[in-house]
Amino acid sequence: MTTATSTNTAIKPLILFAFSAGFAALLGLAWLLRPAPAVRPLLDQIQERGVLRVLTKNGPTTYYEAAEGMAGLEYELALAFARRLKVRLEMITTDSYPEIRARLEAGEADLAAAGLALIPPRQKELRFGPGYQEVRQKLVYRQGQRAPRNLNELDGELRVQAHSAQAETLLALKSQYPGLHWTEASDASAEDLLNQVLSGELIYTVVDSHELDLFRAARPEAAVAFELGLPQSLAWAFPVDGDDSLYAEALAFFGELRVAGHLAQLQDRYYGHLNDFDYVNTREFLSAIEQTLPKFQDHFQDAAGADMDWRLLAAIGYQESLWDPAARSRTGVRGMMMLTENTAESLGVTRRTDARQSIRGGAEYLRQLRGKVPNQIAEPDRTWFALAAYNVGWGHLGDARALTEAQGANPNAWSQVKERLPLLAQKKWHTQTAHGYARGYEPVRFVEAIRRYQDTLNALYTPDGKSKTVAKTPASPAPAEPVAALAPVAKTIPAGTTLASAD
Repeated sequence: MTTATSTNTAIKPLILFAFSAGFAALLGLAWLLRPAPAVRPLLDQIQERGVLRVLTKNGPTTYYEAAEGMAGLEYELALAFARRLKVRLEMITTDSYPEIRARLEAGEADLAAAGLALIPPRQKELRFGPGYQEVRQKLVYRQGQRAPRNLNELDGELRVQAHSAQAETLLALKSQYPGLHWTEASDASAEDLLNQVLSGELIYTVVDSHELDLFRAARPEAAVAFELGLPQSLAWAFPVDGDDSLYAEALAFFGELRVAGHLAQLQDRYYGHLNDFDYVNTREFLSAIEQTLPKFQDHFQDAAGADMDWRLLAAIGYQESLWDPAARSRTGVRGMMMLTENTAESLGVTRRTDARQSIRGGAEYLRQLRGKVPNQIAEPDRTWFALAAYNVGWGHLGDARALTEAQGANPNAWSQVKERLPLLAQKKWHTQTAHGYARGYEPVRFVEAIRRYQDTLNALYTPDGKSKTVAKTPASPAPAEPVAALAPVAKTIPAGTTLASAD
């Protein structure tokens, strides 16, 4: 009995051990055979981390530092998208398309908003969203040189950016023009290449139309010979092997922007005033900047104070009087800022032909008009509405806003109100308004001209009045086609640097 009891006591632990080991083995097998955990959608990952990482390029068409902070069409679109996702925005600069592709594939960023043209070779490597802006490629030469009529007539070096849509276009045209040759620069921006053409280092380059438009205010000698290929759309890029969550959200985002008119409003903000600036006008303005502006720059800076950009006041003064203190209009308004007698009196201006008094009065009048603009209208539209009222009067501007709203458009968007202002000159429409007839096309021209002049001044002067260095080229005969203005010049920022995060 004693022996049997001893044996049972020894066997029980062995049985328990065998059972435990088998159970552990079963647990291990179950763990190995378990379903793999689902990968969380990219959109969920972004919202969990609280940051949207966007690749971009540093430049006036994409992302740059302006006097009032970060700016650029791509930046504003990306910021709006980040706000939609309720996360912060992190912009990361890169130098080239190959780097953008590599960093997207490596998961270092969520998307690229870098002014990328939607072209077939790239569509095999990345996934592109909807096109949001159309651009055209233009062959540029220096005004005064012989203009080629086609690619067979090029008689000097042609250089484009490496890995660019322009390089792809030239490659596609090579079979049609067997004698076509070009070089590619991996360390030059579109602006660099345009400057090389004007300095004589190059004879030709090819750049996108919006990049050229933003260059030619301070450098009007950049002339267009002809366009290459068909128009191309710019679009955001995503990794090809990513899930659909972020991509689908971007599709919805751009669709809503387009329907609401916000996309058109953004495009108008950056490019809507660049259509009618011609070579002769630009040369005359640059000459006035050199010869006349220094006499009055201190007055503009003093009148601007801390709440206004002196370059805006100077642009108004040039549009109103060509910086002539003794200017007089057919309607009796006088002085550099073209104040009426009643307005001048209300502002304490005793002599309208005194430049300092006129500029001070014009600045104060603009402040008053800005104060009347409804609070829901943000900058820069707020200033553009005030400028329109400076020209046509607050009552007529209110009539145009009312017409805009009656037609189902946004009365708080300058891009939409400026389409209705000219209706005030038509009987069909002005008879329906409180203040009647007005030459409504004039404030539109007034505002757009001032925007162009200010863009030029922004390219040439810092906010504190210091001159920027802009190389000069010899004066040349006027080109046949119009030119446009330059956006605020970006500060040089090293590629790959995270420039900003915005809430």
